[in-house]
Amino acid sequence: MSRHTVTSARPTAAARPEAADLRRQPGTLLLAALLLGLTAALALTVRTDVANPPFQGADDRWLRWMGGPHDGLPAAPAAVLNWFGGPLGVVVPLGMLVFLLVRRRWTSAGFLLGVYLVGSMLVVQALKHLVDRPRPAHPLVRVDHGSFPSGHAAGAALLVVLVGVLLVPAARRRAWWAGGVVFTLAMMWSRTWLHAHWLTDTVAGAAAGAGAAVLAWWAFAPALAREQARRSRSTP
Repeated sequence: MSRHTVTSARPTAAARPEAADLRRQPGTLLLAALLLGLTAALALTVRTDVANPPFQGADDRWLRWMGGPHDGLPAAPAAVLNWFGGPLGVVVPLGMLVFLLVRRRWTSAGFLLGVYLVGSMLVVQALKHLVDRPRPAHPLVRVDHGSFPSGHAAGAALLVVLVGVLLVPAARRRAWWAGGVVFTLAMMWSRTWLHAHWLTDTVAGAAAGAGAAVLAWWAFAPALAREQARRSRSTP
């Protein structure tokens, strides 16, 4: 076999995963640890006195700023965000899952399903029952048990990371992260404007959702890179 034949039989550099992609990045792990550490610190602090944690004064002050009137222009985005983070909002991750399965991205589909179920349901619901913080009085929407953390904020932040990892090209992620931060902050605002959560509930929820997704990204980055390399090799 000639040297030329051996060289041409090898996968092209564009089709091989870069060495950096196959390594778990320490910066990603550090970010996940900071986000989850913030969630844990807030949870432990609230748990010491669920009725009056040390930052209750700041939460009360923010809730007064969100006092209303609860109509006009802000009501429309608040209602949309409430719908998006509720049970009907599952259509977005389900649509992503169908898209990935149709494209035969099995690793990405499994990653999406596992992270969404663990991060959005198991982590949030476990914290709700562990902390058991009362909600603000007279919420303007239907709510479930436990105010801490905000499930809507957690789901928004988690979904931002999942979409960024699985659907947004790496070269465009910086713009996506900026937009994702704005979207998550809007969700946090809506939950307090609707009196469904205290401000610190939404901070903990956003940190928990993003932290869980980033930690999973760090753990599965090599597998996702290998899947991308296989897809590149199979594309004409």
